[in-house]
Amino acid sequence: MTVHVYSSFSFAYLDRARVLYASLKRHCPDFRLWAVLIDEAPDGFEFDPAAEDFDHLLTAEDLYGDEAESFLFGHNIVEACTAVKGRALLHLMGQDDCDLVLYLDPDIAVFRPLDDLAETCARHAISLTPHQLTPDESDRAIRDNEVTSLHLGVFNLGFLGVSPSDEGWAFARWWTARLDALCVDRRHEGIFVDQKWCDLVPCFFEDVKILRDPGLNVASWNISRRDVRIHDDGAITVNGAPLGFWHFTKLGPVGDAMTQRYAGENTDIHEIWWWYRAEVLRNRDPAIPDAYWAYGTFEDGLPIPGNLRELYRSRPDARAEFPRPRAADNQSFRNWARLHGGLGA
Repeated sequence: MTVHVYSSFSFAYLDRARVLYASLKRHCPDFRLWAVLIDEAPDGFEFDPAAEDFDHLLTAEDLYGDEAESFLFGHNIVEACTAVKGRALLHLMGQDDCDLVLYLDPDIAVFRPLDDLAETCARHAISLTPHQLTPDESDRAIRDNEVTSLHLGVFNLGFLGVSPSDEGWAFARWWTARLDALCVDRRHEGIFVDQKWCDLVPCFFEDVKILRDPGLNVASWNISRRDVRIHDDGAITVNGAPLGFWHFTKLGPVGDAMTQRYAGENTDIHEIWWWYRAEVLRNRDPAIPDAYWAYGTFEDGLPIPGNLRELYRSRPDARAEFPRPRAADNQSFRNWARLHGGLGA
């Protein structure tokens, strides 16, 4: 069975992505690893894909052609790195040798071989992991975890499995169409990038596997109900099951606060986080500025405000007239927006 695995990220997340791909290379050496990199290298940073642990590289230009800049301009960095997941999925499913495609977020690390997971996913069109598997009990945990899942989506799209069956293709085309048109963070409208859309998957598709293994997608939003243990031989279990992969979302103060809140005195969880933090720091390159994203600024370096992204996304006429919206000359979209919409940087 040929398994294609991909993740999408910008250079600001390259340090995390390196941890992911190194862990995949170690535990899943037969998987074909793809990086979907939605960025351009910053000045002073020499990026050599051949020196990385992934096997293949896809860019926005590979997926969107001449419309890449236009498409990305209508999204912030989170929306953009998420929106491309649909087209990348179609690309990988179209590989002649594809038996299964897995997606993993770049801030995930794998802790054991995933061949059994791949075999399970290959038997179904779509495989998803819920944020929670067991109801919380305290009011605080219910609000932090269950209410947040109701708000942001029942399934965590840091993981996705799709097989190239007829129904798998139907899902991939449907999801890609939604991400092309509406991969936005509009929580007041019930949309949270790619994730809320998949609440509809069990309604629209029959062959859906909801993975209930507690060792998959362990994260701050479910450790309140998962007993994590590091054993004397180094094995890590979660509710007695082997740890498959951990989702290290919000590395920094937010992640620390949520981990402290629900890990409490379980030093094993803190040790796993300490390991991950050290690995990310080891893979960080000082030539990449913090929060860097080439598509976050106009060509003259000024930041692109959110209201201009919204305007551009909502105006087909502007997209047609300004295929290079990051331009900073007098004939630019930015100048047009100042004259016609009272908007601009």
